[in-house]
Amino acid sequence: MAFDLEEYLRTAFRDKLQLQTVLAWDAATLLPSTRLLLKRREVVEVERALQSQREEFRQRMERLEQRWQQLGQRKDQLRDVVLKFDAFLKASAARQERALRRADEERVRAAGQGAEAARLRRELKGLLQRREHLARRLRSLRGFGDYLQGVLARMGQFQDVPAMLAHFGVLAGARAALAQEAEAGQERLAQGWARLQRYQEEASSELLRTNDELTQLRAHLEAARHDVLQGESCWAHIQSTAAQKTLLLGQVKLAVLNLFQLATTRLKVPADVALEDTEAQLDTVLLCMQDLAAICAELRPRQPGPRVPRLPAATSIHPLRHGAARVPPSQE
Repeated sequence: MAFDLEEYLRTAFRDKLQLQTVLAWDAATLLPSTRLLLKRREVVEVERALQSQREEFRQRMERLEQRWQQLGQRKDQLRDVVLKFDAFLKASAARQERALRRADEERVRAAGQGAEAARLRRELKGLLQRREHLARRLRSLRGFGDYLQGVLARMGQFQDVPAMLAHFGVLAGARAALAQEAEAGQERLAQGWARLQRYQEEASSELLRTNDELTQLRAHLEAARHDVLQGESCWAHIQSTAAQKTLLLGQVKLAVLNLFQLATTRLKVPADVALEDTEAQLDTVLLCMQDLAAICAELRPRQPGPRVPRLPAATSIHPLRHGAARVPPSQE
């Protein structure tokens, strides 16, 4: 805004200088004081022009400010008017929509009332037809009514026809219930016979299966008895064989013990072997026989004849516990 004001003042000052007409004085003829006065007068006039221009510009700016305020107020008024007009349009549209909705509802109600009236007319027509049908049926059943009245008069135990019909209805219901119960009893009886037959068949099959199992068990029992007899005979044979072996072992042990005692007694070998140690006794007897064979070989080295067979070495794991390994010839 300040830049525009400065430009405006410059333009006004330039125009003012152009409008002024100054007498064409000769620069050589004017005095310096005169030229100074002229310049001062021009400056004063320019200042006056500038002041008037400033005042005019200020007034114009005030008018513009007032105009802007008026325009703002007018704008606010127009905005309020527009808002009110929009609200009026919305209210009008809502009223129009409600009116259209009410009109549609009225049309639907009128159509529904027309349909209801048509339905009622059809229902009335059907009721009239049913009344006519019932009237014809009543005329056709009038003979049965007379017959029931005659029966009621002859029986004399009922007050009116409905009571008599109710009594006979109860009797018919009881008869139907009894028939239904009898039918249910027959059905239960048939089911019982079917279950009994099924139970008999199952019992027969179970008895046959039990007999088969009993036969198999008897066969297994016979086989087990045969196996037991075979086992007993085998055990008896084993016992007899064991007894024979035990007897033979006892005889062998007695023979070995006799040989041991005879050898140790005749050869005077110390006998520190237990009586139950048969192997040690055999080793002792064998050593004695080896010693005797060696002695015989030394005594008869040049005599012709068959050589004495060499005895086997002792096989016992128990060492021979006597003082000398060989019997001297003097003891023989």
